[in-house]
Amino acid sequence: MDNRNEIREFLASRRARIGPEQAGLPAYGGNRRVPGLRREEVALLAGVSIDYYIRLERGNLGGVSESVLEALARALQLDEAERSHLMDLARAAGTTTRQRRAPRQQQVRPSVQFTLDAITGAAAFVRNGRLDVLGANKLGEALYSELYSDPQRPVNHARFTFLNPRAKAFYPDWNRAANDTVAILRTESGRDPYDRGLTELIGELSMRSEEFRTRWAAHNVRQHRTGLKHFHHPVVGDVHLMFEALDLAADPGLSLLVYTAEPGSATEEKLRLLGSWAATSGQAVTPERAAQPEQTQPLEKASSADEA
Repeated sequence: MDNRNEIREFLASRRARIGPEQAGLPAYGGNRRVPGLRREEVALLAGVSIDYYIRLERGNLGGVSESVLEALARALQLDEAERSHLMDLARAAGTTTRQRRAPRQQQVRPSVQFTLDAITGAAAFVRNGRLDVLGANKLGEALYSELYSDPQRPVNHARFTFLNPRAKAFYPDWNRAANDTVAILRTESGRDPYDRGLTELIGELSMRSEEFRTRWAAHNVRQHRTGLKHFHHPVVGDVHLMFEALDLAADPGLSLLVYTAEPGSATEEKLRLLGSWAATSGQAVTPERAAQPEQTQPLEKASSADEA
């Protein structure tokens, strides 16, 4: 991933989505050769010269002041995730060392695993910026049994989403899951563009999945801190879980994610059933184990009142 190309394509894509009316500018008729704002209009809104903005959009963000970047973010109406991404791109542009680093051998420390294991009423796991799952509690492994069916370790959310045919059944709203996955990887690529492991993952997905390539070209980014997740689990059916993501301060690049159910909901009951099933089987639920007659006892269907 070339930083200058990333900057150029990101700025051009953000400029293309804003019409002059949205920016409070006159449209000057309908004969506009490009979608969205012209470069000179962005320069006007940001308070810089057209020549300077052209230099920025060509990928020359190294040494640009924070005040100029903030003005550019306002002109392009960037949200918080996009603004942070622009700052990351500028920071990377000013880095003198641009050699690809070998993938870091990230591991979950014993104390972090003990913390995961102590969480019994919720699914919890640790992941890195490449969306590798590096550790989980029993309920987390059971919830993500479809990911763990892949023999490759560590299991990876992006590889599962785009390369495993089971993903479209596991995620009821697969398009949203796919969009979020790519946006998270795009955010990470701006933060750490010289991570060879990330580059190799993106290259693999780009070669093997047209659906990934299309989304990657959109340059969308997002922050993944809190929200609601929907799954269709092969054992307990539909579950709707709230999640919180917390950075592990002692382990840069790693995040702890905890998925909880609304108290009294059908999903809470399904999590209990899933936890009991996993504990009885002695290991994480997998589709293969779920298919074994002696292990798949009928589970009571939860109420359909559990809303997304």
